[in-house]
Amino acid sequence: MTFPEGFLWGAATASYQIEGAVREDGRGECIWSRFSHTSGKVLNGDTGDVACDHYHLYRSDVVLMARIGLRAYRFSIAWPRVLPFGTGAPNEVGLDFYDRLVDELLAVNIRPFVTLYHWDLPQALQDRGGWDNPEVVQWFGEYTDRVSRRLGDRVKDWITLNEPWVVAFLGNWLGIHAPGLCDLGTAYRVLHHQLLAHGAAIAILRRNVQDVSAGITIDLGYFEPATERSEDVQAAWREDGFKNRWLLDAVFKGHYPTDVINWVAEWLDGIDLDAVAQAAAPLDFLGINYYTRTLVEAASSGVTAARPVKPANAAFTTMGWEVYPEGLYQLLVRVHREYQPRALFVTENGAAFADVLTPDGKVHDEARRDYLRQHFDAAERAIQAGVPLRGYFVWSLMDNFEWSLGYTQRFGIVYVDYATQQRIVKDSGQWYAEVIRQNQILA
Repeated sequence: MTFPEGFLWGAATASYQIEGAVREDGRGECIWSRFSHTSGKVLNGDTGDVACDHYHLYRSDVVLMARIGLRAYRFSIAWPRVLPFGTGAPNEVGLDFYDRLVDELLAVNIRPFVTLYHWDLPQALQDRGGWDNPEVVQWFGEYTDRVSRRLGDRVKDWITLNEPWVVAFLGNWLGIHAPGLCDLGTAYRVLHHQLLAHGAAIAILRRNVQDVSAGITIDLGYFEPATERSEDVQAAWREDGFKNRWLLDAVFKGHYPTDVINWVAEWLDGIDLDAVAQAAAPLDFLGINYYTRTLVEAASSGVTAARPVKPANAAFTTMGWEVYPEGLYQLLVRVHREYQPRALFVTENGAAFADVLTPDGKVHDEARRDYLRQHFDAAERAIQAGVPLRGYFVWSLMDNFEWSLGYTQRFGIVYVDYATQQRIVKDSGQWYAEVIRQNQILA
């Protein structure tokens, strides 16, 4: 099975998860620095203070990407490295770092995909209300303007936000991500303001970057009813509305789905729902992050009156996520059919397993290779079905700080020894290099 000519094989990372150097060269504090330094918030008290030290090792990391043969690299800008207080005078040293990183990538023919926001909001802005403050639309616009004017002569591919649903609900309702708040009304305001900021940022990118290709990345869940009972079918549809349609309808149709509004109306006080029309700025592509499916059955309580059911006889990653590649195929086909994006990218897909560095100095991660092979096959079938899928970014390039789980989960196709910062390409990474070289799925 051969992929289309020019298909972009890549890998992805996020700034706070790999860069480290959180107090160097004028970088400001971000909400994840504050959160991870708060006792009990992150497993083992881990922080991103050093992480993979990519800030200092970026040149050798780009050499490693070139060895693997990546055609594209998706990375995020650390907002507080560029604007330490979120607004105001830029930190030129911080901008210089991303200048150099982009130049290194282009020198080895790796296409940079920049994500403007991957969760590291400046703490100075959180102290002013963060994403819950309507002024954040203007703040994000100022930040987008600064970065795009600096890098837009060389970077043409831009993603405004990564997984705004996670930012809103894990960070502001469940409290397990930064900033650690636990209020559902706040979560909906946070999500609403992110969508407005996305729409504003698209306009700024089009103004500042010639030949821009601009989009947003949404984490989509694949929900299936646990049984054929009508109540379980309806529960799965409610979960889909809560997680998927709320964002997809906003971004592509300029409104929120009426059925979901009715379910969650009590938490929408104070939100001008009509204003979300601003989020429907025309996109050049949609990025989809996909990892697993959720089996759902009806419940007597909860926002969606639904609860997950663990599938029997299934394979799972160490995150406890079912390995279910068919969900990727179904989501790609569905999004193409119902929303007709100009182009699609899988902006994240990958798996955490209990990787072990063996005495031969290698990491034999057959489970990850099999996971990727199955999901590449799902992507190839989607292309055959007419889906305009243009590229695929494996999560992640390297093992890194996995948010509230600290360093307990390894997603990388490159192993990182955090004590020495040694990088070792895993067997899955070697296999991926050959997939890229031949542009086809290998046994």
